[in-house]
Amino acid sequence: GLPVGLVEALACGRAVVATDVPGCREVVRPEENGLLVPFDDTPALAVALERLISNPTLRARMGARGREIVVQEFAGDVVADQTLRLYADVLETATGRSDRAA
Repeated sequence: GLPVGLVEALACGRAVVATDVPGCREVVRPEENGLLVPFDDTPALAVALERLISNPTLRARMGARGREIVVQEFAGDVVADQTLRLYADVLETATGRSDRAA
């Protein structure tokens, strides 16, 4: 699933470091809003954290971009609209008719 903690951190304008696994890689855009590290790679995690800790400009840029992405793609109304469209598509496929307003 979608890691809510990452979405919340990004919504707060924080750059993130996450493991490169399904769910995390859908939220974290490497070099854009955070950094991904390989699963179970402690040295890579340390390098990524040190990179963000030592570079406030990078943190601020990634944090601002992360906030933009969350507002555009993960806000409640956006997700609700996407979900309703998906349900409508499934219903249309199953019934062969469209219930969407023209």
